[in-house]
Amino acid sequence: MSRSKQFLSPSEAAKRLGVSTKALRLYEQRGLLDPVRTEAGWRTYGPVEMAQAAEIVALRALGLSLAEVARVSNGDPQSLEPALAAHQKALEGRIRRLADTVEQVRGLRADLAREKAPKVSELARMVQPTPEIRIAIDLPWPWGGERFELRDIRALNYIIGPLFSGKTRLARTIAETLPDATFLGLERLTDEGAAARETLDRNPALKARVDKSLHWLIEDGATESAALRVLVVSLESENLGILIVDMVEDGLDQASQEALISYLRLRGPNARPLFLLTRSCAVLDLAAVGPDEAIILCPANHSPPAQVAPYPGAPGYEAVATCLATPEARARTEGVVAWRPEVA
Repeated sequence: MSRSKQFLSPSEAAKRLGVSTKALRLYEQRGLLDPVRTEAGWRTYGPVEMAQAAEIVALRALGLSLAEVARVSNGDPQSLEPALAAHQKALEGRIRRLADTVEQVRGLRADLAREKAPKVSELARMVQPTPEIRIAIDLPWPWGGERFELRDIRALNYIIGPLFSGKTRLARTIAETLPDATFLGLERLTDEGAAARETLDRNPALKARVDKSLHWLIEDGATESAALRVLVVSLESENLGILIVDMVEDGLDQASQEALISYLRLRGPNARPLFLLTRSCAVLDLAAVGPDEAIILCPANHSPPAQVAPYPGAPGYEAVATCLATPEARARTEGVVAWRPEVA
């Protein structure tokens, strides 16, 4: 095989590994991966680099931070213990659910032996369980009361749209509709984390979870801040139910946003659902959206919100892409509203 066929471009390598090119660049920035450069300076990935990258991807899937991946790669296996313990717990949960399904099948077969035919609905639920959480609401202003339904709520749900598209009103309505849901608004940024600190002082168990999560995030490149702490406290608070977060990137630098979304993706498909309002491409990287994530677009023309598939050519994809900007651009244009002077 020729060298050109052995070495892959960043996009080819990312596709084969199941990650984004941004992830490969991050591994390189943290010293975990060193792609081969062509004479023209382009990055390429040969068999050695692909093997290293595959190991990084596997360790990340176990829940290791980038700093923990580096330690394991350098011969320190101790960072694996908590990750393996969490993985074991998740696997045991799957076993319990499979055991429940086996019991259902056994019961249906016993009914058949007694010439009692199972209901079609019972078979359907066994093969593909009906989502437990659904939304059916009449859309508030700026819409005209159209019916909006969301039947498949994922672990991560992004709400996105241009300024004045109604996305915050939609988010608040979702929070009011879903049982035990909490809307976390921008006022979280005004108290410099005082409320979060007070909450932690009253709950040692919560404080331990928050400290553990913050440690992971900071090791993964996040900058410690009041805004990050408030988010983590809310994410780890079990009494808040489903969390709907307004502009999740506000108060966070790019490294913190990237670490946060990595942290949230590690929760897995059965985690408590989250709704994140965002306009940052560091939070919503369209190339990295997984099967446990959904994008809800609020169009600029106030037509009803719709789910958008995360691939070019899908209806609404371009509209979503044009709503996203880098954290640097978002910070530069914060509070800026486009206007047009009146025609004389």
